[in-house]
Amino acid sequence: MEDIRALVFKYALLNAVRHDGKARPKPVVSKVIAERPELRERARELFQLAGEVVSEVNSWPLTRQRRELESRWPELLVERRRERREKGLPPLPNVERFPEVRTRFAPNPNAPLHLGQARPIVLCKEYARMYRGRFILRYEDTSPDVKAPMAEAYNWIMEDLRWLDAEPDEVYIQSDRIEIYYKYAERLLSQGSAYVCTCDPQRFRELYFAKKPCPCRDLPPETHLERWGWMLDGTYGEGEAVVRIKTDLSHPNPAVRDWPALRIKTTPHPRTGAKYRVWPLYNFSCAIDDHEMRISHVIRGKEHLVNTTRQRYLYQHLGWEYPEVLSVGRVSLEGAILSKSKIRAGVESGLYTGWDDPRLGTLMALRRRGIQPEAIRALMIELGTKPINATLTWGNIAAANRRVVEPRARRYFFVANPIRLKVRGIPHEFDPRLPLHPDHPEWGTRDFKITPIEGRFDFFISGDDLRLLEAGRGLRLMGLFNLRVQRVGEGVVEADYLSEPYSEARSLGAPLIHWLPEGEGAPTRVVMPDAATVEGLSERRCMDLKPDTVIQFERFGFVRVDDVSGGTLIAYFAHR
Repeated sequence: MEDIRALVFKYALLNAVRHDGKARPKPVVSKVIAERPELRERARELFQLAGEVVSEVNSWPLTRQRRELESRWPELLVERRRERREKGLPPLPNVERFPEVRTRFAPNPNAPLHLGQARPIVLCKEYARMYRGRFILRYEDTSPDVKAPMAEAYNWIMEDLRWLDAEPDEVYIQSDRIEIYYKYAERLLSQGSAYVCTCDPQRFRELYFAKKPCPCRDLPPETHLERWGWMLDGTYGEGEAVVRIKTDLSHPNPAVRDWPALRIKTTPHPRTGAKYRVWPLYNFSCAIDDHEMRISHVIRGKEHLVNTTRQRYLYQHLGWEYPEVLSVGRVSLEGAILSKSKIRAGVESGLYTGWDDPRLGTLMALRRRGIQPEAIRALMIELGTKPINATLTWGNIAAANRRVVEPRARRYFFVANPIRLKVRGIPHEFDPRLPLHPDHPEWGTRDFKITPIEGRFDFFISGDDLRLLEAGRGLRLMGLFNLRVQRVGEGVVEADYLSEPYSEARSLGAPLIHWLPEGEGAPTRVVMPDAATVEGLSERRCMDLKPDTVIQFERFGFVRVDDVSGGTLIAYFAHR
Protein backbone atom coordinates (compact mmCIF):
# COMPACT_ATOMS: atom_id res chain seq x y z
CA MET A 1 0.00 0.00 0.00
CA GLU A 2 2.91 2.34 0.69
CA ASP A 3 4.16 1.83 -2.89
CA ILE A 4 0.72 2.69 -4.25
CA ARG A 5 0.50 5.77 -2.01
CA ALA A 6 3.91 6.94 -3.31
CA LEU A 7 2.70 6.50 -6.88
CA VAL A 8 -0.46 8.51 -6.16
CA PHE A 9 1.62 11.13 -4.42
CA LYS A 10 3.95 11.43 -7.44
CA TYR A 11 1.14 12.03 -9.90
CA ALA A 12 -0.73 14.33 -7.52
CA LEU A 13 2.35 16.53 -7.34
CA LEU A 14 2.76 16.46 -11.11
CA ASN A 15 -0.92 17.34 -11.66
CA ALA A 16 -0.71 20.18 -9.14
CA VAL A 17 2.42 21.68 -10.71
CA ARG A 18 0.82 21.46 -14.16
CA HIS A 19 -2.35 23.22 -12.98
CA ASP A 20 -1.04 26.06 -10.83
CA GLY A 21 -1.11 24.26 -7.51
CA LYS A 22 -4.50 22.55 -7.76
CA ALA A 23 -4.47 18.82 -8.47
CA ARG A 24 -7.63 16.78 -9.15
CA PRO A 25 -8.13 13.12 -8.16
CA LYS A 26 -9.50 11.80 -11.48
CA PRO A 27 -6.42 12.53 -13.69
CA VAL A 28 -4.18 11.31 -10.86
CA VAL A 29 -5.98 7.97 -10.75
CA SER A 30 -5.84 7.73 -14.55
CA LYS A 31 -2.06 8.17 -14.49
CA VAL A 32 -1.67 5.57 -11.73
CA ILE A 33 -3.76 2.98 -13.60
CA ALA A 34 -1.88 3.71 -16.83
CA GLU A 35 1.35 2.79 -15.03
CA ARG A 36 -0.12 -0.07 -12.97
CA PRO A 37 -3.04 -1.54 -15.00
CA GLU A 38 -3.63 -4.28 -12.42
CA LEU A 39 -4.87 -1.58 -10.01
CA ARG A 40 -7.94 -0.94 -12.16
CA GLU A 41 -9.85 -3.48 -10.06
CA ARG A 42 -9.13 -1.35 -6.99
CA ALA A 43 -10.42 1.88 -8.55
CA ARG A 44 -12.78 2.69 -5.65
CA GLU A 45 -9.93 2.35 -3.17
CA LEU A 46 -7.63 4.38 -5.43
CA PHE A 47 -10.10 7.26 -5.66
CA GLN A 48 -10.39 7.40 -1.88
CA LEU A 49 -6.61 7.43 -1.51
CA ALA A 50 -6.20 10.01 -4.29
CA GLY A 51 -8.72 12.28 -2.58
CA GLU A 52 -6.70 12.21 0.64
CA VAL A 53 -3.35 12.75 -1.09
CA VAL A 54 -4.66 15.49 -3.39
CA SER A 55 -6.13 17.31 -0.39
CA GLU A 56 -2.74 17.27 1.32
CA VAL A 57 -0.81 18.31 -1.80
CA ASN A 58 -3.24 21.15 -2.59
CA SER A 59 -2.72 22.57 0.90
CA TRP A 60 0.93 23.25 0.05
CA PRO A 61 2.10 26.38 -1.76
CA LEU A 62 3.11 25.87 -5.39
CA THR A 63 6.76 26.47 -4.52
CA ARG A 64 6.76 23.52 -2.12
CA GLN A 65 4.93 21.30 -4.64
CA ARG A 66 7.48 22.11 -7.33
CA ARG A 67 10.41 21.70 -4.93
CA GLU A 68 9.13 18.28 -3.77
CA LEU A 69 8.60 17.08 -7.33
CA GLU A 70 12.01 18.35 -8.39
CA SER A 71 13.79 16.57 -5.55
CA ARG A 72 12.00 13.21 -5.85
CA TRP A 73 10.97 12.88 -9.52
CA PRO A 74 13.00 15.44 -11.51
CA GLU A 75 12.55 13.42 -14.70
CA LEU A 76 8.85 14.42 -14.75
CA LEU A 77 9.77 18.10 -14.89
CA VAL A 78 12.27 17.44 -17.68
CA GLU A 79 9.49 15.69 -19.60
CA ARG A 80 7.17 18.63 -18.95
CA ARG A 81 9.72 21.12 -20.24
CA ARG A 82 10.18 18.99 -23.37
CA GLU A 83 6.39 18.96 -23.91
CA ARG A 84 6.28 22.73 -23.68
CA ARG A 85 9.10 23.15 -26.18
CA GLU A 86 7.31 20.84 -28.58
CA LYS A 87 4.19 22.97 -28.28
CA GLY A 88 5.93 25.83 -30.08
CA LEU A 89 4.75 27.39 -33.31
CA PRO A 90 4.31 25.23 -36.41
CA PRO A 91 6.57 25.90 -39.44
CA LEU A 92 5.60 28.71 -41.78
CA PRO A 93 4.16 27.57 -45.13
CA ASN A 94 6.16 27.90 -48.35
CA VAL A 95 9.19 29.58 -46.83
CA GLU A 96 11.22 28.50 -49.86
CA ARG A 97 9.32 31.02 -52.00
CA PHE A 98 11.20 33.91 -50.40
CA PRO A 99 14.86 34.90 -50.00
CA GLU A 100 14.07 36.04 -46.44
CA VAL A 101 11.18 35.69 -44.00
CA ARG A 102 9.78 39.16 -43.42
CA THR A 103 6.73 39.67 -41.21
CA ARG A 104 4.96 42.88 -40.27
CA PHE A 105 2.65 44.39 -37.69
CA ALA A 106 0.66 47.34 -38.99
CA PRO A 107 -1.34 49.21 -36.34
CA ASN A 108 -3.29 52.43 -36.67
CA PRO A 109 -1.64 54.83 -34.20
CA ASN A 110 -4.94 56.09 -32.80
CA ALA A 111 -4.50 54.48 -29.35
CA PRO A 112 -2.08 52.31 -27.38
CA LEU A 113 -2.11 48.60 -28.13
CA HIS A 114 -4.46 46.12 -26.46
CA LEU A 115 -4.32 42.43 -25.63
CA GLY A 116 -6.03 41.38 -28.86
CA GLN A 117 -3.22 42.92 -30.88
CA ALA A 118 -0.62 40.94 -28.94
CA ARG A 119 -1.44 37.81 -30.94
CA PRO A 120 -0.21 39.03 -34.36
CA ILE A 121 2.67 40.90 -32.72
CA VAL A 122 4.01 37.85 -30.90
CA LEU A 123 3.46 35.52 -33.85
CA CYS A 124 5.16 37.88 -36.30
CA LYS A 125 8.13 38.50 -34.02
CA GLU A 126 8.56 34.84 -33.08
CA TYR A 127 8.49 33.70 -36.70
CA ALA A 128 11.02 36.37 -37.66
CA ARG A 129 13.26 35.04 -34.87
CA MET A 130 12.66 31.43 -35.82
CA TYR A 131 13.79 31.99 -39.41
CA ARG A 132 16.36 34.71 -38.66
CA GLY A 133 14.30 37.12 -40.71
CA ARG A 134 13.02 40.65 -40.17
CA PHE A 135 10.06 42.01 -38.22
CA ILE A 136 8.62 45.25 -39.58
CA LEU A 137 6.49 47.84 -37.81
CA ARG A 138 4.34 49.89 -40.15
CA TYR A 139 2.18 52.71 -38.81
CA GLU A 140 -0.97 52.81 -40.94
CA ASP A 141 -2.02 56.41 -40.38
CA THR A 142 -3.70 57.49 -43.64
CA SER A 143 -7.23 57.99 -42.26
CA PRO A 144 -7.01 61.44 -40.63
CA ASP A 145 -10.81 61.68 -40.56
CA VAL A 146 -12.22 58.28 -39.57
CA LYS A 147 -9.36 56.91 -37.44
CA ALA A 148 -7.51 60.08 -36.57
CA PRO A 149 -3.94 59.30 -35.45
CA MET A 150 -2.82 60.49 -32.01
CA ALA A 151 0.61 62.11 -31.98
CA GLU A 152 1.56 60.36 -28.73
CA ALA A 153 0.34 56.94 -29.90
CA TYR A 154 3.37 56.42 -32.15
CA ASN A 155 5.60 56.35 -29.06
CA TRP A 156 3.08 54.36 -27.01
CA ILE A 157 3.06 51.59 -29.61
CA MET A 158 6.85 51.45 -29.74
CA GLU A 159 6.99 51.26 -25.92
CA ASP A 160 4.46 48.43 -25.93
CA LEU A 161 6.46 46.49 -28.53
CA ARG A 162 9.68 46.89 -26.59
CA TRP A 163 7.92 45.74 -23.41
CA LEU A 164 6.71 42.63 -25.27
CA ASP A 165 10.30 41.96 -26.41
CA ALA A 166 9.12 42.56 -29.98
CA GLU A 167 11.19 45.54 -31.00
CA PRO A 168 10.96 45.93 -34.79
CA ASP A 169 13.91 45.60 -37.14
CA GLU A 170 12.49 48.22 -39.51
CA VAL A 171 9.94 51.00 -38.97
CA TYR A 172 7.80 52.77 -41.59
CA ILE A 173 5.10 55.44 -41.37
CA GLN A 174 2.56 55.51 -44.16
CA SER A 175 1.97 59.27 -43.95
CA ASP A 176 5.62 59.64 -45.02
CA ARG A 177 5.00 57.48 -48.11
CA ILE A 178 2.15 59.32 -49.85
CA GLU A 179 4.20 60.04 -52.98
CA ILE A 180 4.84 56.30 -53.38
CA TYR A 181 1.10 55.64 -53.39
CA TYR A 182 0.56 58.44 -55.91
CA LYS A 183 3.16 56.83 -58.23
CA TYR A 184 1.32 53.52 -58.24
CA ALA A 185 -2.07 55.21 -58.62
CA GLU A 186 -0.83 56.95 -61.79
CA ARG A 187 0.61 53.68 -63.10
CA LEU A 188 -2.69 51.85 -62.60
CA LEU A 189 -4.67 54.70 -64.17
CA SER A 190 -2.29 54.78 -67.15
CA GLN A 191 -2.62 51.07 -67.87
CA GLY A 192 -6.41 51.08 -67.48
CA SER A 193 -6.44 49.00 -64.29
CA ALA A 194 -8.02 51.79 -62.25
CA TYR A 195 -10.30 54.74 -62.88
CA VAL A 196 -11.45 57.98 -61.27
CA CYS A 197 -15.16 57.71 -60.48
CA THR A 198 -17.21 60.90 -60.12
CA CYS A 199 -20.62 59.20 -59.98
CA ASP A 200 -23.19 60.11 -57.35
CA PRO A 201 -22.62 57.59 -54.52
CA GLN A 202 -26.23 56.41 -54.54
CA ARG A 203 -26.19 55.85 -58.31
CA PHE A 204 -22.88 53.97 -58.11
CA ARG A 205 -24.31 51.77 -55.34
CA GLU A 206 -27.26 50.79 -57.52
CA LEU A 207 -24.97 49.80 -60.40
CA TYR A 208 -22.58 48.07 -58.02
CA PHE A 209 -25.27 45.74 -56.70
CA ALA A 210 -26.62 45.21 -60.21
CA LYS A 211 -23.11 44.06 -61.33
CA LYS A 212 -23.03 46.82 -63.97
CA PRO A 213 -20.21 49.30 -64.77
CA CYS A 214 -20.61 52.95 -63.92
CA PRO A 215 -20.27 55.53 -66.76
CA CYS A 216 -16.72 56.39 -65.64
CA ARG A 217 -15.29 52.89 -65.82
CA ASP A 218 -14.64 52.65 -69.56
CA LEU A 219 -13.41 56.20 -70.18
CA PRO A 220 -9.88 56.32 -71.67
CA PRO A 221 -6.84 56.42 -69.35
CA GLU A 222 -6.07 60.00 -70.49
CA THR A 223 -9.40 61.18 -69.05
CA HIS A 224 -8.72 59.45 -65.73
CA LEU A 225 -5.23 60.91 -65.49
CA GLU A 226 -6.71 64.36 -66.05
CA ARG A 227 -9.30 63.72 -63.36
CA TRP A 228 -6.51 62.49 -61.09
CA GLY A 229 -4.80 65.84 -61.53
CA TRP A 230 -8.03 67.57 -60.54
CA MET A 231 -8.23 65.44 -57.37
CA LEU A 232 -4.74 66.61 -56.44
CA ASP A 233 -5.08 70.32 -57.32
CA GLY A 234 -8.39 70.95 -55.54
CA THR A 235 -10.70 71.08 -58.55
CA TYR A 236 -12.66 68.24 -56.98
CA GLY A 237 -13.84 68.57 -53.40
CA GLU A 238 -14.39 65.93 -50.75
CA GLY A 239 -16.75 63.19 -51.92
CA GLU A 240 -16.69 64.31 -55.57
CA ALA A 241 -14.13 61.81 -56.91
CA VAL A 242 -12.56 58.51 -55.89
CA VAL A 243 -9.99 56.22 -57.52
CA ARG A 244 -11.31 52.67 -57.93
CA ILE A 245 -9.44 49.44 -58.74
CA LYS A 246 -11.01 47.38 -61.52
CA THR A 247 -12.03 43.90 -60.43
CA ASP A 248 -14.67 41.39 -61.53
CA LEU A 249 -18.06 43.11 -61.50
CA SER A 250 -19.74 39.71 -61.31
CA HIS A 251 -17.84 38.65 -58.20
CA PRO A 252 -20.26 37.05 -55.71
CA ASN A 253 -19.08 39.33 -52.92
CA PRO A 254 -20.20 42.93 -53.68
CA ALA A 255 -17.42 44.26 -51.40
CA VAL A 256 -14.84 43.01 -53.91
CA ARG A 257 -16.33 44.77 -56.96
CA ASP A 258 -14.30 47.83 -58.05
CA TRP A 259 -13.17 48.71 -54.56
CA PRO A 260 -12.11 52.28 -53.65
CA ALA A 261 -8.36 52.94 -53.43
CA LEU A 262 -7.86 56.70 -52.90
CA ARG A 263 -10.21 59.51 -51.90
CA ILE A 264 -10.14 63.22 -51.06
CA LYS A 265 -9.97 64.24 -47.40
CA THR A 266 -8.97 67.72 -46.27
CA THR A 267 -8.83 66.96 -42.54
CA PRO A 268 -5.38 68.07 -41.30
CA HIS A 269 -3.06 65.22 -40.38
CA PRO A 270 -1.15 65.43 -37.04
CA ARG A 271 2.15 64.76 -38.82
CA THR A 272 1.78 66.27 -42.29
CA GLY A 273 -0.83 68.95 -41.67
CA ALA A 274 -2.57 70.06 -44.89
CA LYS A 275 0.23 68.96 -47.23
CA TYR A 276 -1.91 66.21 -48.83
CA ARG A 277 -5.57 66.16 -49.75
CA VAL A 278 -5.74 62.76 -51.48
CA TRP A 279 -5.30 59.82 -49.13
CA PRO A 280 -5.01 56.08 -49.84
CA LEU A 281 -7.53 53.72 -48.31
CA TYR A 282 -6.45 50.66 -46.34
CA ASN A 283 -6.38 48.01 -49.07
CA PHE A 284 -4.39 50.17 -51.46
CA SER A 285 -1.66 51.39 -49.10
CA CYS A 286 -1.43 48.02 -47.34
CA ALA A 287 -1.02 46.05 -50.57
CA ILE A 288 1.53 48.48 -52.00
CA ASP A 289 3.58 48.45 -48.80
CA ASP A 290 3.55 44.67 -48.41
CA HIS A 291 5.19 44.46 -51.84
CA GLU A 292 7.57 47.39 -51.36
CA MET A 293 8.67 46.05 -47.97
CA ARG A 294 9.08 42.51 -49.37
CA ILE A 295 6.74 40.98 -46.79
CA SER A 296 6.81 37.20 -47.11
CA HIS A 297 4.11 36.19 -44.64
CA VAL A 298 1.11 38.26 -43.62
CA ILE A 299 -0.32 37.19 -40.24
CA ARG A 300 -3.60 38.94 -39.53
CA GLY A 301 -7.14 38.37 -38.28
CA LYS A 302 -9.48 36.19 -40.30
CA GLU A 303 -11.80 39.21 -40.64
CA HIS A 304 -9.38 40.38 -43.33
CA LEU A 305 -10.23 37.52 -45.71
CA VAL A 306 -12.18 39.85 -48.03
CA ASN A 307 -9.29 42.31 -47.99
CA THR A 308 -6.97 39.54 -49.14
CA THR A 309 -9.28 38.95 -52.11
CA ARG A 310 -9.36 42.66 -52.95
CA GLN A 311 -5.59 43.03 -52.73
CA ARG A 312 -4.94 40.06 -54.99
CA TYR A 313 -6.60 41.98 -57.85
CA LEU A 314 -4.14 44.84 -57.31
CA TYR A 315 -1.21 42.41 -57.35
CA GLN A 316 -2.46 40.89 -60.60
CA HIS A 317 -2.67 44.34 -62.21
CA LEU A 318 0.91 45.10 -61.18
CA GLY A 319 2.33 41.66 -61.99
CA TRP A 320 3.37 40.88 -58.42
CA GLU A 321 3.30 37.66 -56.38
CA TYR A 322 1.08 37.84 -53.33
CA PRO A 323 2.60 37.00 -49.90
CA GLU A 324 1.62 33.92 -47.93
CA VAL A 325 -1.31 34.70 -45.61
CA LEU A 326 -2.04 33.18 -42.20
CA SER A 327 -5.51 34.15 -40.99
CA VAL A 328 -5.70 33.88 -37.20
CA GLY A 329 -8.64 34.20 -34.85
CA ARG A 330 -9.38 37.27 -32.78
CA VAL A 331 -8.49 37.43 -29.09
CA SER A 332 -10.89 38.99 -26.60
CA LEU A 333 -10.65 39.36 -22.84
CA GLU A 334 -13.58 38.32 -20.71
CA GLY A 335 -15.11 41.26 -18.89
CA ALA A 336 -12.77 43.84 -20.45
CA ILE A 337 -13.27 46.37 -23.22
CA LEU A 338 -10.74 46.22 -26.07
CA SER A 339 -12.55 48.60 -28.44
CA LYS A 340 -10.33 51.65 -28.91
CA SER A 341 -13.28 53.96 -29.57
CA LYS A 342 -15.09 52.84 -26.41
CA ILE A 343 -11.94 53.15 -24.31
CA ARG A 344 -11.24 56.60 -25.76
CA ALA A 345 -14.79 57.71 -24.94
CA GLY A 346 -14.39 56.39 -21.39
CA VAL A 347 -11.06 58.15 -20.91
CA GLU A 348 -12.39 61.44 -22.29
CA SER A 349 -15.52 61.28 -20.12
CA GLY A 350 -13.55 60.51 -16.97
CA LEU A 351 -15.00 57.01 -16.57
CA TYR A 352 -11.44 55.65 -16.77
CA THR A 353 -8.41 57.25 -15.17
CA GLY A 354 -6.45 56.84 -18.40
CA TRP A 355 -5.45 54.31 -21.03
CA ASP A 356 -3.74 52.34 -18.25
CA ASP A 357 -6.82 52.08 -16.01
CA PRO A 358 -6.71 48.58 -14.40
CA ARG A 359 -10.18 47.75 -15.72
CA LEU A 360 -8.94 47.90 -19.32
CA GLY A 361 -7.30 45.34 -21.56
CA THR A 362 -4.65 47.64 -23.03
CA LEU A 363 -1.08 46.42 -22.78
CA MET A 364 -0.40 49.63 -20.90
CA ALA A 365 -2.99 48.64 -18.26
CA LEU A 366 -1.73 45.05 -18.04
CA ARG A 367 1.81 46.31 -17.59
CA ARG A 368 0.76 48.63 -14.78
CA ARG A 369 -0.94 45.73 -13.02
CA GLY A 370 2.28 43.72 -13.06
CA ILE A 371 1.45 41.30 -15.85
CA GLN A 372 4.76 40.21 -17.34
CA PRO A 373 5.52 40.19 -21.07
CA GLU A 374 6.72 36.58 -20.86
CA ALA A 375 3.22 35.58 -19.72
CA ILE A 376 1.54 37.37 -22.63
CA ARG A 377 3.97 35.83 -25.13
CA ALA A 378 3.41 32.35 -23.70
CA LEU A 379 -0.37 32.72 -24.00
CA MET A 380 -0.17 33.91 -27.60
CA ILE A 381 2.22 31.15 -28.65
CA GLU A 382 -0.10 28.63 -27.02
CA LEU A 383 -3.03 30.04 -29.05
CA GLY A 384 -0.84 29.71 -32.15
CA THR A 385 -1.98 30.38 -35.70
CA LYS A 386 -5.39 28.72 -35.63
CA PRO A 387 -8.21 30.67 -37.31
CA ILE A 388 -10.30 30.28 -34.16
CA ASN A 389 -11.42 33.17 -32.00
CA ALA A 390 -10.29 32.90 -28.39
CA THR A 391 -11.65 34.52 -25.25
CA LEU A 392 -9.08 34.72 -22.49
CA THR A 393 -10.12 35.11 -18.87
CA TRP A 394 -8.29 36.97 -16.14
CA GLY A 395 -7.74 33.50 -14.69
CA ASN A 396 -5.82 32.49 -17.83
CA ILE A 397 -3.67 35.59 -17.54
CA ALA A 398 -3.13 35.09 -13.81
CA ALA A 399 -2.08 31.46 -14.29
CA ALA A 400 0.43 32.36 -17.00
CA ASN A 401 1.74 35.32 -15.03
CA ARG A 402 1.99 33.36 -11.79
CA ARG A 403 4.38 30.92 -13.46
CA VAL A 404 6.64 33.87 -14.28
CA VAL A 405 6.49 35.94 -11.07
CA GLU A 406 6.10 33.28 -8.40
CA PRO A 407 9.75 32.14 -8.54
CA ARG A 408 11.15 35.68 -8.46
CA ALA A 409 8.76 37.83 -6.41
CA ARG A 410 10.01 38.70 -2.93
CA ARG A 411 7.56 38.19 -0.06
CA TYR A 412 6.36 40.90 2.33
CA PHE A 413 3.48 41.50 4.74
CA PHE A 414 0.67 43.91 3.90
CA VAL A 415 -2.00 44.46 6.54
CA ALA A 416 -5.17 45.68 4.84
CA ASN A 417 -7.68 47.72 6.83
CA PRO A 418 -5.53 47.22 9.96
CA ILE A 419 -6.89 46.53 13.42
CA ARG A 420 -4.91 46.38 16.64
CA LEU A 421 -3.99 43.03 18.21
CA LYS A 422 -3.01 43.36 21.90
CA VAL A 423 -1.05 40.37 23.18
CA ARG A 424 -0.33 39.60 26.85
CA GLY A 425 1.92 37.08 28.56
CA ILE A 426 4.78 37.11 26.06
CA PRO A 427 7.62 35.42 27.98
CA HIS A 428 10.64 37.05 26.31
CA GLU A 429 11.93 38.92 23.27
CA PHE A 430 11.51 37.35 19.84
CA ASP A 431 13.63 38.00 16.75
CA PRO A 432 11.67 36.44 13.88
CA ARG A 433 13.46 36.14 10.56
CA LEU A 434 11.14 35.57 7.65
CA PRO A 435 12.50 34.60 4.22
CA LEU A 436 12.26 37.02 1.32
CA HIS A 437 11.51 33.92 -0.76
CA PRO A 438 11.06 30.35 0.50
CA ASP A 439 13.04 28.92 -2.42
CA HIS A 440 15.88 31.44 -2.29
CA PRO A 441 17.51 31.54 1.15
CA GLU A 442 20.45 33.36 -0.42
CA TRP A 443 18.19 36.41 -0.90
CA GLY A 444 18.14 36.94 2.86
CA THR A 445 15.43 37.56 5.42
CA ARG A 446 13.08 40.22 6.76
CA ASP A 447 14.10 40.67 10.37
CA PHE A 448 11.76 41.90 13.10
CA LYS A 449 12.26 42.53 16.81
CA ILE A 450 9.44 41.89 19.27
CA THR A 451 10.31 43.45 22.63
CA PRO A 452 7.43 43.07 25.09
CA ILE A 453 7.01 45.41 28.04
CA GLU A 454 5.75 43.49 31.08
CA GLY A 455 4.82 40.71 28.67
CA ARG A 456 2.69 42.94 26.47
CA PHE A 457 3.10 43.90 22.84
CA ASP A 458 0.81 45.33 20.18
CA PHE A 459 0.57 44.20 16.56
CA PHE A 460 -1.55 45.15 13.58
CA ILE A 461 -3.46 42.48 11.70
CA SER A 462 -5.77 42.65 8.70
CA GLY A 463 -9.38 43.56 9.30
CA ASP A 464 -10.26 40.84 6.79
CA ASP A 465 -9.03 38.24 9.31
CA LEU A 466 -11.65 39.15 11.90
CA ARG A 467 -13.90 36.48 10.38
CA LEU A 468 -11.37 33.86 11.50
CA LEU A 469 -11.26 35.00 15.12
CA GLU A 470 -13.46 34.30 18.10
CA ALA A 471 -12.92 34.20 21.84
CA GLY A 472 -11.24 30.99 22.94
CA ARG A 473 -9.87 30.09 19.54
CA GLY A 474 -6.18 29.46 18.87
CA LEU A 475 -4.30 31.71 16.45
CA ARG A 476 -0.86 31.53 14.83
CA LEU A 477 1.13 34.61 13.83
CA MET A 478 3.15 33.55 10.79
CA GLY A 479 6.77 32.80 11.64
CA LEU A 480 6.31 33.91 15.25
CA PHE A 481 4.15 32.23 17.91
CA ASN A 482 0.71 30.93 18.88
CA LEU A 483 -2.01 32.85 20.72
CA ARG A 484 -5.37 32.26 22.36
CA VAL A 485 -7.97 34.88 21.46
CA GLN A 486 -9.66 36.35 24.53
CA ARG A 487 -11.84 39.11 23.08
CA VAL A 488 -12.79 40.44 19.66
CA GLY A 489 -13.91 44.05 20.01
CA GLU A 490 -14.53 47.07 17.81
CA GLY A 491 -11.21 47.69 16.05
CA VAL A 492 -9.20 45.68 18.57
CA VAL A 493 -8.47 42.03 19.36
CA GLU A 494 -7.07 40.87 22.70
CA ALA A 495 -5.14 37.62 23.02
CA ASP A 496 -2.79 35.73 25.33
CA TYR A 497 0.51 34.16 24.39
CA LEU A 498 0.07 30.40 24.11
CA SER A 499 3.22 28.70 22.75
CA GLU A 500 5.91 28.86 20.11
CA PRO A 501 5.98 25.58 18.11
CA TYR A 502 4.17 25.58 14.82
CA SER A 503 3.21 21.94 15.34
CA GLU A 504 0.93 22.98 18.20
CA ALA A 505 -0.86 25.47 15.95
CA ARG A 506 -1.47 22.66 13.46
CA SER A 507 -2.83 20.34 16.12
CA LEU A 508 -5.23 23.09 17.27
CA GLY A 509 -6.34 23.87 13.74
CA ALA A 510 -5.32 27.46 14.44
CA PRO A 511 -5.60 29.88 11.48
CA LEU A 512 -2.30 31.25 10.22
CA ILE A 513 -2.35 35.03 9.76
CA HIS A 514 0.19 37.71 8.90
CA TRP A 515 0.97 40.72 11.05
CA LEU A 516 3.10 43.81 11.60
CA PRO A 517 4.59 45.09 14.86
CA GLU A 518 3.25 48.44 16.01
CA GLY A 519 5.39 51.21 14.52
CA GLU A 520 6.71 49.06 11.67
CA GLY A 521 4.11 49.75 9.00
CA ALA A 522 4.41 52.11 6.04
CA PRO A 523 1.18 53.68 4.67
CA THR A 524 0.18 51.66 1.61
CA ARG A 525 -2.56 51.91 -0.99
CA VAL A 526 -3.29 49.04 -3.39
CA VAL A 527 -5.29 49.77 -6.54
CA MET A 528 -7.51 46.78 -7.27
CA PRO A 529 -8.66 45.46 -10.69
CA ASP A 530 -11.98 47.33 -10.40
CA ALA A 531 -10.05 50.59 -9.68
CA ALA A 532 -11.15 50.54 -6.03
CA THR A 533 -8.36 50.96 -3.48
CA VAL A 534 -7.40 49.03 -0.35
CA GLU A 535 -5.65 51.02 2.36
CA GLY A 536 -3.31 49.50 4.88
CA LEU A 537 0.24 49.11 6.12
CA SER A 538 3.15 47.23 4.58
CA GLU A 539 6.61 46.47 5.89
CA ARG A 540 8.61 49.67 6.09
CA ARG A 541 11.38 48.11 3.99
CA CYS A 542 8.93 48.10 1.07
CA MET A 543 9.51 51.85 0.76
CA ASP A 544 12.98 51.02 -0.59
CA LEU A 545 11.56 49.05 -3.52
CA LYS A 546 11.85 50.45 -7.01
CA PRO A 547 8.78 51.22 -9.12
CA ASP A 548 7.83 48.40 -11.50
CA THR A 549 8.99 45.72 -9.03
CA VAL A 550 6.53 42.83 -8.67
CA ILE A 551 6.29 41.44 -5.13
CA GLN A 552 3.96 39.16 -3.23
CA PHE A 553 2.01 40.45 -0.26
CA GLU A 554 1.60 37.18 1.60
CA ARG A 555 -2.00 35.99 1.86
CA PHE A 556 -3.09 38.96 -0.25
CA GLY A 557 -1.62 38.55 -3.73
CA PHE A 558 0.99 39.67 -6.23
CA VAL A 559 1.27 43.42 -6.75
CA ARG A 560 3.37 45.77 -8.82
CA VAL A 561 5.02 48.70 -7.04
CA ASP A 562 3.90 51.86 -8.81
CA ASP A 563 5.23 54.73 -6.69
CA VAL A 564 7.04 55.26 -3.38
CA SER A 565 7.95 58.93 -3.70
CA GLY A 566 5.16 60.56 -1.69
CA GLY A 567 5.56 58.81 1.65
CA THR A 568 2.90 56.25 0.70
CA LEU A 569 3.54 53.05 -1.18
CA ILE A 570 1.21 52.85 -4.19
CA ALA A 571 0.85 49.38 -5.70
CA TYR A 572 -1.39 47.76 -8.33
CA PHE A 573 -2.94 44.38 -7.65
CA ALA A 574 -2.13 41.73 -10.26
CA HIS A 575 -3.73 38.53 -8.98
CA ARG A 576 -3.56 36.03 -6.14
